[in-house]
Amino acid sequence: MKKNKPYYAVIFTSTRTNVDNGYAEMAEAMETLAKQQPGFLGVESARSAVGITVSYWESLEAISRWKAHTDHVFAQQQGIKDWYSWYKVRICLVEREYDFKKVPS
Repeated sequence: MKKNKPYYAVIFTSTRTNVDNGYAEMAEAMETLAKQQPGFLGVESARSAVGITVSYWESLEAISRWKAHTDHVFAQQQGIKDWYSWYKVRICLVEREYDFKKVPS
């Protein structure tokens, strides 16, 4: 995923309840919908005892539009009601990045 810097990262860290009630389907639907939003750049996610999802955005305005999207608001309300025992959202400006990839020998 190519991103021009700087860009924004929304870090959603959470712990789940024992209630599933459509969680996996909603998570997949929200990722699909987010990818269709103007300003969306990408997403990375890991789920275990603590779930971490990082989505990348061109601007704070794009993040605000996503937060207010009707379907996303519904998912947020469902999450508070059923799926999460705790969560935290962090919005960060990414000014620099680097990575490593092992080359097969």
